[in-house]
Amino acid sequence: LPSLSLPSSMHLIQVDSVQRWMEDLKLMTDCECMCILQSKPISIEKNEQNELMLSSQYSTCDNLQLLLKRAWIISTELTRISQKLERNRWQRVHSMTVRVNCHVRSMINEYNTFTRNSSEEMHQFEKLLLDKCSEFTAFTERCIQTEDEQILKSIKSCINETLTTVAQYFGQLIELVLTHEAQNLLRQIELADSMCITESAISSLFSLTQEGAHLCRIIAKEGGVVALFKICRQDCFRCLYPQTLRTLASICCVEEGMHQLEKVDGILCLADILTDNSHSEATHAEAAAVIAQITSPHLTFTQHLSSFLENMEEIVTALVKLCQEASSGEVFLLASAALANITFFDTMACEILLQLNAMKILLAACSDKHIVDTPYSRDQVVTILANMSVLDQCASEIIQGNGVQLLMEMLFERSSSGNSAEAAACERVQQKSAVTLARLSRDPEVADAAVKLSCIPRLIKLCRSPTERNNSDSVLVACLVALRRLAVMSPDGLEDSDFQQLVKPRLVDSFLLCTNMEESFV
Repeated sequence: LPSLSLPSSMHLIQVDSVQRWMEDLKLMTDCECMCILQSKPISIEKNEQNELMLSSQYSTCDNLQLLLKRAWIISTELTRISQKLERNRWQRVHSMTVRVNCHVRSMINEYNTFTRNSSEEMHQFEKLLLDKCSEFTAFTERCIQTEDEQILKSIKSCINETLTTVAQYFGQLIELVLTHEAQNLLRQIELADSMCITESAISSLFSLTQEGAHLCRIIAKEGGVVALFKICRQDCFRCLYPQTLRTLASICCVEEGMHQLEKVDGILCLADILTDNSHSEATHAEAAAVIAQITSPHLTFTQHLSSFLENMEEIVTALVKLCQEASSGEVFLLASAALANITFFDTMACEILLQLNAMKILLAACSDKHIVDTPYSRDQVVTILANMSVLDQCASEIIQGNGVQLLMEMLFERSSSGNSAEAAACERVQQKSAVTLARLSRDPEVADAAVKLSCIPRLIKLCRSPTERNNSDSVLVACLVALRRLAVMSPDGLEDSDFQQLVKPRLVDSFLLCTNMEESFV
């Protein structure tokens, strides 16, 4: 069975199984009703709105969500049919095929209820899919009426071929539907007839972007980035800037979105927004979120960064100011994340930060628990410190801002919730704080401060105790390197056994020793 051209995340998969079942129950029971009614509408009036149709009570956005749920169910059922077919479970294959047939008919009826201007191409694919589903059901029905192995073997190859075709038609139809709906929303945004309609269209578009990268690609290809930046260049829509920028940040997670951003001078527009003090903090924060997205070190496409460098100084200056004046932890997180990403791709950014006294501002923010209130925020701060620590001038800034004390505290970062994402953030904080200490300890003053604050015992504990570092190998390597750097500056701070096991051997040998070390619970 070929992979379907569907939104990859469809975040239904990630919810509790009972909740999923409750959400799908309505769709499933409708499907059983459809088995009896054979898709015949209750109303005989063509223009009369059928109140019993599933989608009648929903808005356009809700209708699309319903369509995506139905599509997810159909996609899952097709995969299960393929699995049952491999095991020759003919009765199950037939019952599931009937169910898919009904789901497809329900989905098409629901969609045609709330859309008014579907294309001829879409209608053709609907007919092709319905005809192929009927053929599919007829094949599987023949299978449960015979026990002849030769006949079943012959029919099985036909079923496989039909199943592949159904999957292809279904994927193409969903692609057409999503493209059509994206076009409708973008048309509303481009016409900008009223504030209310434009706001509703942007909100619906944002909801679509949350369904995964595939939908973001569709929106980008249909001109979504161009339309949204057009809104961001009109003062009359200032109140819509935050949600418009939030939608842009989502679309720019895909390469197609980046290409569009480059074509419309999006970075220049973002720089203008960030440096315009008349904008609200919410607008500045969402602009920072777009910057954080397009500068992510995880992205493999970086063509846009050439134009970013031209505007980097004013963007960095605006982001530092946003960090300094942030009224909430969320605003600080977005601004610091953007700064952290920028420091990865150009050392000039670190030099600009040093000139702007960013080190002092970030260290001061860390003392305010209302602003730097999560491991995620501390991860951004320590990332900036780690990248800035390659500069020789950084050491004196760290000493003046009591930064060594902060790095020592970050070595104790632990997750309190047990959440896997938070635990990963805590690991990153521990690793980067050790990296920063290692880099800065080339300065005797910093190394002396670290020794006085008992950094060496803490680094030894992290090396020897896997639970202290959440079994992270990256934290272990960083701590071994930092420990060796400090041991050079203060050899008296280590016991002989620690020196013999953690400092004297090759790094790889110490690493292997620590990863094989079992903790004693006696």
